[in-house]
Amino acid sequence: MKKWGRRLAIILVVFLLIVLIGPFLIPIPPLEGTVPPKTLAGENSQFITLPFPGTDGLDIHYWDAGSGPRTFLLLHGFALNLYTWDETFDYFASQGRAVAYDRIPFGLSERPLPADWEAQNPYSREATVAMAIELLDALGIDKVIVVGNSAGGLLAMQLALEHPERVEGVILAAPAVFSGNGSPPIAQALANTPQMKRIGPLIARAIGHVEFSSELTAVQKEQAAIGTRVDNWDKALWEFTAVTTQLDLSDRFDQLT
Repeated sequence: MKKWGRRLAIILVVFLLIVLIGPFLIPIPPLEGTVPPKTLAGENSQFITLPFPGTDGLDIHYWDAGSGPRTFLLLHGFALNLYTWDETFDYFASQGRAVAYDRIPFGLSERPLPADWEAQNPYSREATVAMAIELLDALGIDKVIVVGNSAGGLLAMQLALEHPERVEGVILAAPAVFSGNGSPPIAQALANTPQMKRIGPLIARAIGHVEFSSELTAVQKEQAAIGTRVDNWDKALWEFTAVTTQLDLSDRFDQLT
């Protein structure tokens, strides 16, 4: 019995050593061929620096076209970017003003890392909502019809529920507003350990390289994946993933007016 006890103790010690030390022994090869986001800007690209507490401001990439009594704010999903709206943007712009932007840390918007902020994490859900309102203020927009796809649909609902004075309509396309969206508390706790922060960028690289539908053209696939050509995209994506809490708004549709 004592012999089995010793073996079990040895196994546990080895397991703990692997868990605690192993991640620091895994090589993290640097990203190759990445560039500053503005070097990838297209002909319709615009950039604006939004103030954010504890930072020097965050650069946001956006499109802005059209005019009229209505303004549409187009919100893309997880691991994508404003090119989500490539085939529909002109239609919205023909119906009024249309604004689409890359939510951080996606597309060609800035990718701050922990050393770049002092207090509130700019990737938190609260900061994401605040940044959307900050963008509207900076562009002189009072009210919008929010159009959201996937995780962008969740943000659209948050904006409508938390800032109804700024939202006059909501259009949701396959919105990620149901349970299971985001990381459970235990996963977040693990994600913020030194070990997971070490190997997190490797996991983010697997998350960020999405398999796109074969129905997309080569150009569309390149546009959809443009964020993976930006400096530090893997580290920023891990920071975003580690702080994104679970949120279920599926029982709040009746609160939308």
